Amino acid sequence: MENFPIINLEKLNGEERKNIMEQIKDACENWGFFELVNHGIPHELLDTVERMTKEHYRKCMEQRFKELVASKGLDAVQAEVNDIDWESTFFLRHLPVSNIAEIPDLDDEYRKIMKDFAQKLEKLAEELLDLLCENLGLEKGYLKKAFYGSKGPTFGTKVSNYPPCPKPDLIKGLRAHTDAGGIILLFQDDKVSGLQLLKDGQWIDVPPMRHSIVINIGDQLEVITNGKYKSVLHRVIAQTDGTRMSIASFYNPGSDAIIYPAPALVEKEAQEKNQVYPKFVFEDYMKLYTAVKFQAKEPRFEAMKAVEANVKLGPIATA
Repeated sequence: MENFPIINLEKLNGEERKNIMEQIKDACENWGFFELVNHGIPHELLDTVERMTKEHYRKCMEQRFKELVASKGLDAVQAEVNDIDWESTFFLRHLPVSNIAEIPDLDDEYRKIMKDFAQKLEKLAEELLDLLCENLGLEKGYLKKAFYGSKGPTFGTKVSNYPPCPKPDLIKGLRAHTDAGGIILLFQDDKVSGLQLLKDGQWIDVPPMRHSIVINIGDQLEVITNGKYKSVLHRVIAQTDGTRMSIASFYNPGSDAIIYPAPALVEKEAQEKNQVYPKFVFEDYMKLYTAVKFQAKEPRFEAMKAVEANVKLGPIATA
C-alpha cells in the first residue's frame, strides 16, 4: 500500500511549489485525506490546546463518561454494538456566531485559546480552498463563495476524547461515515492512534504525528467538484490503552448556501448522460445526513436529486 500523503506546506512558496500542488491534487483525487506539516499554526499554540483539552477531559468529562458506560453496561458487552460510539465529546460553534462563551465547564483561558486556534484554522481552511481552486482550474475564491450563502460559512469544532475501551473489537470509537460538510481540519493525538480511512477496500491508519493537521474532504466538495474529489469513509478504532484526543474543525457552507457542481467541472458528456451531482440547499442536506450519517452517502445524493427541481439557483453570493 502506498504511503499516506504527508504534505509540507512550508515548501509551497519556494521552487517546489509545483511539486507540492501536485501532491495536494493527488491526495484529493486518490485519498480524500492528507496530513499537513509546517502549516503555519504555531507549535506552542497546538501544545497549549492539547494540554488544556486533556486537562478539561480529566476534570469535567472523564467521570461522566465512566458513569454513562456503566449505566449502559458497555464495559460488559458480548456482541458487536452498532448504535453507539465509544467517545466523549462537546461542540463549539465559531461562525456565523460563536457560542464559546456559553459552553459550561470551560476555563476562561481555555475559551480564549480555542477561539485563537479556531481563527487560525479558519484562515488555513480558506487558504486550502484556494489551493484546491487552483488545482481544479476554478477562479480564486470560487469555493469560499460557493460556501457563503447569505451569512457566510458555518464553522465549528467537535472536541472528542476516546478513552481506553475494554472491548475495541465490539465497540467502535466512532462508526464509519463520510463527513457531510466542506473541508475538515483535524488536530489529533500524536501518541494514541485510532483514525482509519477506507482506500481500495482496505482500512488504512492515519498516522499520528506531532503538530500536524489532518485534512479531509467532505460531501459538499464532492458535489461541487462533480465527483472529481470524493469524501471518504473513515472511522475511529477504540484502543485498550491511552485516551485519544481529537479536535476536528468543520469549515462548511452557510445553512442557506445552494450547493451544486461548478459548471466549469461538468463535462458535456456527463451533462448529456445526466451523470451530474444534485443541486440543493445545504441545510436540507444536513437534515437528511443527521438521520443517516452512518449509512452509505450515495442514497443521500439520490434523495437530494429527487427534490432539486424546487431549488432556485441565484447567483453565487460574493463576500
